[in-house]
Amino acid sequence: MSPKNVVITGASGLLGRAAVTYFRAQGDNVTALAWTRADKDASYTKLDLTDAAAVDAWFAANKVDAVVHCAAERRPDVAEANPEAAETINVAVPKHLGELAVKHGFTLLYISTDYVFNGRNPPYEVEATPDPLQMYGRQKLAGEKATLGAREQGANAAAIRVPVLFGRAEYNGESAVNILVEVVKDQSGKAYSMDDYQVRNPTNVEDVARVLYDLTHLSKPLPPLIHFRSSGPDMTKWDMTKTLGRILNQPITHVTPQSGKPEIKPGQTERPWNTKLTVKVLEELGVRTDDEKSFEQWWTAYLAEKPNGF
Repeated sequence: MSPKNVVITGASGLLGRAAVTYFRAQGDNVTALAWTRADKDASYTKLDLTDAAAVDAWFAANKVDAVVHCAAERRPDVAEANPEAAETINVAVPKHLGELAVKHGFTLLYISTDYVFNGRNPPYEVEATPDPLQMYGRQKLAGEKATLGAREQGANAAAIRVPVLFGRAEYNGESAVNILVEVVKDQSGKAYSMDDYQVRNPTNVEDVARVLYDLTHLSKPLPPLIHFRSSGPDMTKWDMTKTLGRILNQPITHVTPQSGKPEIKPGQTERPWNTKLTVKVLEELGVRTDDEKSFEQWWTAYLAEKPNGF
């Protein structure tokens, strides 16, 4: 595959960092866009994606072959509490990037979520009817539609839906999976309840990065909607907690599984039961969909290197 000029937005985030690392390792010329963290790390290019004029000027001045749009307000409870701010990054920004993809001719990959589905009838094909249960899912669905609107004007644009992610973190709170390391390691006597109802497909950002690279280097146009998830087993948060407890050799008697539908507490929003995605579209494209390492293999190696999780 010939090297490309690739822009990765949200490059300082969990997925963004993995994508930057992978694309650069394959020889691409990567511009890693970030905002707040760019002040502390010169490897990032600082650009406010909500400043349309600044974004227009940047793309006019730079040759871009592909944009991988990872930047988002990814926290459902935050999107619910402050929907206007979340909508700017989750809807308005991808719409603008779609317009720029039409104007400048670059490929656009928008990172979406399995939360566009209600989770009642898994598994989900790309053709399944979305029915998000919360503001976050509704906004990401609107972002999909904004991105795909650019296709009608000739852009090579697509939305790829992914489930809950984990990976190399700067702090465990970067991921709803990584944070479970904190729960397991907290042997202070504090008691925790852990969801054993909602089914997840925790997916490694390194595997997502590989798929994103393959998609941006396809020799044919992208399909509009794509699904990717781990090839590993379905897991509840309780399943993940038990696995991490074994790896860390820590007792988890302070954690109690909750098998019923979780109560929605103040400041929280509803999550779907099981949003398992099919990967048929990727398979038809010839893109590899299996995990580089299983959930347990990856965490065993990572926690041996970083016992605190970061």
